[in-house]
Amino acid sequence: MSDETGGDTVLKVLIADDHRLLGEAVANLLKTGAGYTVRTSESYETTLTALSEARFDIVLLDLKMPGMVGLASVRTVIEKAVNGKVVLFTGQVDRHFLNSALELGVKGLIPKTMPLQSLVSVIQLIQSGQVFVPMHDTVAPIPQAGQSDVPLTEKEFFVLRLAADGLTNKEIARDMGTTEVTVKMHMRSVCKKLGARNRAHAAIISRERAIL
Repeated sequence: MSDETGGDTVLKVLIADDHRLLGEAVANLLKTGAGYTVRTSESYETTLTALSEARFDIVLLDLKMPGMVGLASVRTVIEKAVNGKVVLFTGQVDRHFLNSALELGVKGLIPKTMPLQSLVSVIQLIQSGQVFVPMHDTVAPIPQAGQSDVPLTEKEFFVLRLAADGLTNKEIARDMGTTEVTVKMHMRSVCKKLGARNRAHAAIISRERAIL
């Protein structure tokens, strides 16, 4: 996995993030500050291409890249990374999604709000075999349904997020390890709480109210 140069281990890092300026800033930090070998990708497709062409010790994975569709994409990246450690590199993420990702094999969560100078230490921690999950505002509480007094449950929020990402009920059921009937039940509850006509309207409302 890692190259040996002059007795020093060179960590190979893939930064999968469509925010080019941030990706370049992180890449420059890791290359100049820690001497790592770094490659960047800006979509789900190019990330899979990179993983097919080389082996990486660490994969920093943005959840909002073009082509990413929830846990199904995370699972595929983990499989393609083989022995590489996949770490979510994103903003806020709800607890249900994070827990599901950790169960799939994700090795932690690095918030984009983390000071760049802390990144090297966290990556070294993860590379040593530990799981890193910050215990502050990065893991979002279950949001309130706009002006309603009834909050969305963790599973309802999870269904809403994946539906807004374009997944079908069948795909959501597969990601949740449940049935399509259960997914439809959760979506009906979401629509009722948000006052939405259908799942598309629910996605629009949730984005207008900054729920997602």
